[in-house]
Amino acid sequence: MAVEEKKRAKFRELAEKRTNKALEAIRLIGNLSNRQTYVYEDDEVRKIVKALRDAVSEVELRFGRTSGRGGGEFKL
Repeated sequence: MAVEEKKRAKFRELAEKRTNKALEAIRLIGNLSNRQTYVYEDDEVRKIVKALRDAVSEVELRFGRTSGRGGGEFKL
């Protein structure tokens, strides 16, 4: 296997694993919206959402382009 192919395979492996891990963490954050279980202020929610948006914006900047929306498991 050529060096470029190995690097591509490693990128795909890590990208899928890390993205799915991040998506699961975001789903778990979403579980905090249950008002029967948790008490929170709207300001706290805005801070969480802003932190997530800022992190996604940083990733987009590092890759040099924007990405579309998706759902479910991430797969390259």
